[in-house]
Amino acid sequence: MKKPTFIPRMTAAAAASAAINPLLGMTAKAAGTALPASTAADTPFFSQGWFPPLSVLAGIIIIAAVITLILHIGNRSRSRNDDQNRLLFHQTAISLINAIDAKDSFTRGHSARVADYSRKLAEMSGKSEKECDRIYYAALLHDVGMLGVPDSIVGKKGKLTDEEYSLIKQHPAQGAKMLAGITEFPDIAVGARYHHERFDGRGYPEGLIGAQIPEAARIIAVADAYDAMSSKRSYRDRIPQQKVREEIVKGSGTQFDPNYALLMLHLIDEDLEYEMSEHAEVREYNENNEIVIGGYRSRVSEGIIADAYMTVITMSITSDDEASGSRPAPSLILFDSHDGKVHTGEQEIKDLGYYEYGEITSDLRPINRGARKIVSQRKNEGAPEIKKKGDYRIDAVRIRDHALIRISGRRRCAEFIIALPDSTRFLYLGFTGEHCRFTDIVTVRAQRETSPDYIPRIAEEISYIGGPAGDIPNIQADGYRTAHSGGIEIKDGLTLSLHAMSLPTARLVWHCPYIDLFCSDNGQVGGENYRDLAFIRFDGEYWVTDPGCTVEPDAVKSDDFMGWEAWKQFNRRGYDAEVTFRVSDGRITVITENAGISVRHTVVLTDITAPVYAALTGDQVAVTNIRTHFPPEN
Repeated sequence: MKKPTFIPRMTAAAAASAAINPLLGMTAKAAGTALPASTAADTPFFSQGWFPPLSVLAGIIIIAAVITLILHIGNRSRSRNDDQNRLLFHQTAISLINAIDAKDSFTRGHSARVADYSRKLAEMSGKSEKECDRIYYAALLHDVGMLGVPDSIVGKKGKLTDEEYSLIKQHPAQGAKMLAGITEFPDIAVGARYHHERFDGRGYPEGLIGAQIPEAARIIAVADAYDAMSSKRSYRDRIPQQKVREEIVKGSGTQFDPNYALLMLHLIDEDLEYEMSEHAEVREYNENNEIVIGGYRSRVSEGIIADAYMTVITMSITSDDEASGSRPAPSLILFDSHDGKVHTGEQEIKDLGYYEYGEITSDLRPINRGARKIVSQRKNEGAPEIKKKGDYRIDAVRIRDHALIRISGRRRCAEFIIALPDSTRFLYLGFTGEHCRFTDIVTVRAQRETSPDYIPRIAEEISYIGGPAGDIPNIQADGYRTAHSGGIEIKDGLTLSLHAMSLPTARLVWHCPYIDLFCSDNGQVGGENYRDLAFIRFDGEYWVTDPGCTVEPDAVKSDDFMGWEAWKQFNRRGYDAEVTFRVSDGRITVITENAGISVRHTVVLTDITAPVYAALTGDQVAVTNIRTHFPPEN
């Protein structure tokens, strides 16, 4: 994601030292500057029967000095265009948020991630670079008030008491007071104060409703919620990406501004490999980049994803206790789950969609637990770059419903081809075994996709589109917009009839058909001069891809709507549907109704004069018997 143009190299310690020494004399002035009248009337910081320990008081004093530095440097940067001061400005803010995040090991990196997401949302909404910078810093410092909350409350594993929660709820107002001196960047204090307001008015500290909440705070609110849900906390593990998405859908218009909720949903949809969430790294390794396993499968590393981009993993494997003479017996678990981790509990397996394909043992023997087929081949040759006993290289790639894993040592290698049950699930590799110490783990991912015919096929491809075909060939979208039908030029009165069925692995609301609107010279998706304009989903969600159009949404639930669980079951059973298009004066209205969801979205074309086409696509859905019906010509 794009960061501000002045990225620093100065250490946090150097920045903090530079911040405090020259500016202690200006601390009182910064600390005494107030926000507007509503802020000045807030409950005093120490009025809840708790007085902070000396370390917290010292931290608050340092904050005042650092904040003053931010203001001072910001003014100098604008007046002199001093790049060094800009670097110091950014690093000082970073040093401050490091202090915030250090209060709880589970929130480390939270503020920086929220700033990244907030900036991206601001960019997607068309804001200028200057506006994006302001929102980035507002998000970076949104939790500064948490420095006044005791560590025992911030890191508490159990449920908070009413008194403890009352102290937590003070952090927006207190953070705003700490930042009020930065009058040149009012969004910074505004972001701190209002990021826990809710769009429906049930938030705090003021209970603002809708547009009463400053826009920067509305952006930060959805970015903050996303990171909180997708990150591990002291009282729970990470929430899987799909569940996070559903929570944002549920919160759109109630907890979140629906416009920014929609942008966040699109970011999630584009993050096909969950790189945006905290679990982008394997976090089971200790600070020495190693994982130690005693008893068989007593620990399993967090999964490394295998996809069409070849991944190469190198490592060294030794005994977990060389003095005992125990021989290492490593193994590799092949699995899928919502959170990329191996699970054994019955409820966890159900809730997190855990599915185990198989295991490759220390003697390079495959154990099939859920794959359709596994074929292995051994070779008496190793990887030429491996010179030491105990060093290994793993090459892993997955193309649709087949995967190839090659494990190479110094003198031998084994190759495994796995026919997966389908093309929709993910494939993760988890390291485990018995009496093992994995060290020097390095993962490198290719920049280009592997050729589609790289893996020899050992089983027939799973297909759900063998039913009747209509005017246009059937399609099976195994993932988010991975397949499209042929294009149909949109004319007033055009109707598409079709049969849709979510795939057996579909479990989410958005696993349904989509209508793509686009332009291209040959009327096909990806054709010459292709412009992806917008898409509309059968569940009522939509996305605008091209600035040359907008969408006026109109999706309602009728009395026939039985809830989203019933909607998902309806899609899995399969149904016949129709989509009708109405065209008038640069406006295309897309109309469909299914299982109590009535969609009537209007796409408004502003600078598009080329013919507009429609294509069917979706996510984990098969669409068959696609037929076109044009109104009779007058």
